[in-house]
Amino acid sequence: MAKRIQFSQHGGPEVLQLVDFEPAEPGPQQVRVRNQAVGLNFIDTYFRSGLYHPPALPSGLGTEGAGVVEAVGGQVTRFKVGDRVAYGSGPLGAYSEVHVLPEANLVKLPDTISFEQAAAVMLKGLTVQYLFKQTYAVQLGDTLLFHAAAGGVGSLACQWAKALGANLIGTVSSAEKAERAKALGAWATIDYSREDVVQRVLALTDGKKCPVVYDGVGQDTWLTSLDCLAPRGLLVSFGNASGAVSGVNLGILAQKGSLYVTRPTLASYANTAENTQAMADDLFAMIASGKLVVDIHQRYPLSEAAKAQAELSARRTVGSTILLP
Repeated sequence: MAKRIQFSQHGGPEVLQLVDFEPAEPGPQQVRVRNQAVGLNFIDTYFRSGLYHPPALPSGLGTEGAGVVEAVGGQVTRFKVGDRVAYGSGPLGAYSEVHVLPEANLVKLPDTISFEQAAAVMLKGLTVQYLFKQTYAVQLGDTLLFHAAAGGVGSLACQWAKALGANLIGTVSSAEKAERAKALGAWATIDYSREDVVQRVLALTDGKKCPVVYDGVGQDTWLTSLDCLAPRGLLVSFGNASGAVSGVNLGILAQKGSLYVTRPTLASYANTAENTQAMADDLFAMIASGKLVVDIHQRYPLSEAAKAQAELSARRTVGSTILLP
């Protein structure tokens, strides 16, 4: 028997329960991992609340973790018992002592990266990798806007943008978070609680605005993001922290300068085992070189997953949060 977090109905953090379960034997192309650390992400709250629907209830939760292979299916070729591995995408069930998932979802974890680092960085780090290297190839000298620059993804984005020689303007909600983003490599910050984001972007860019805006906030920042884009600029809407963007009139893209919008997901980029490992290798190399520091500010025992999610949703966390089985 092992322990995991599951939920039987949608709702707030209180629906999460710690239960005993019997881990499954891995199927032919599956691997069973003994988790050493588990990542906490905003997307987890979407499944719990019902914004995104799990395959069935009751359901496990979480898509990110790192640990040691303890069993492999008969057709598995890339991993063996005892290997150090990490994963950043499904299936649901990472909030657990043991997790069974497809071989294709796992990456090899080098000895230079700790389990805690990997669990804290896989989803967020692979997200920044595809945002900056694939969705829009950030170039030396680019000036870009990144919302929630002191959060989990933002903290990595500030560092990665600096390493690429780009000027990241980060939006934040307090002076404390502004200091944090600047310390991590943001070129400039905008405190949206007391400053006009669009006016500050105009001032910072000498009226040119930005070729790309990265928006993981969603509903609350949609129009602001569009107004910060240069003509033919790209809005990368990659998250819904404030709620989903809906009821969009495409004509607004014409009015604001023939703009482009994409709504990417990690799954569309990490869509093969080879692509996923290549993206992870890029991420791990950034960490090993010291250009990317994984900042774990909160650690909770697995049993306190509900508390951890409540803190995340209330925006009382900074950097990354992990759960320890």
